[in-house]
Amino acid sequence: MSSPTDCRYSESHEWFRQEGDVVTMGITPHAAAELTDVTYVELRPAGTTINAGDAVGEVESVKTTSDVYSVVSGEIVEINELAVQDPALLNADPQGNGWLVKVRSEDASPLEALMDAATYDAKYGG
Repeated sequence: MSSPTDCRYSESHEWFRQEGDVVTMGITPHAAAELTDVTYVELRPAGTTINAGDAVGEVESVKTTSDVYSVVSGEIVEINELAVQDPALLNADPQGNGWLVKVRSEDASPLEALMDAATYDAKYGG
């Protein structure tokens, strides 16, 4: 299954979807498969100001704990409470109902440096 073309992808397997000044982000299906069963999600609260490169939260699985990083600076305006309550959403639908946070950013230009869907799929399999 190929990755959605309306997203950009980081080397650390986060996806980013820009809608106006809000960037929704989460982990890719590749990351979810590598983690296997996600058992816990912790996210920084809405209202938190972050810088590019900051962790917005962490995802725990039976194998490991991984931080989730933003490539844009801004304010977390919404977190996915469903993913916090039901971490299995990250395995079942990581680029849909399993999104993690929404960040309002005045400068989304760092997204341009990320991989598009075709490049990500060629490198990591879609």
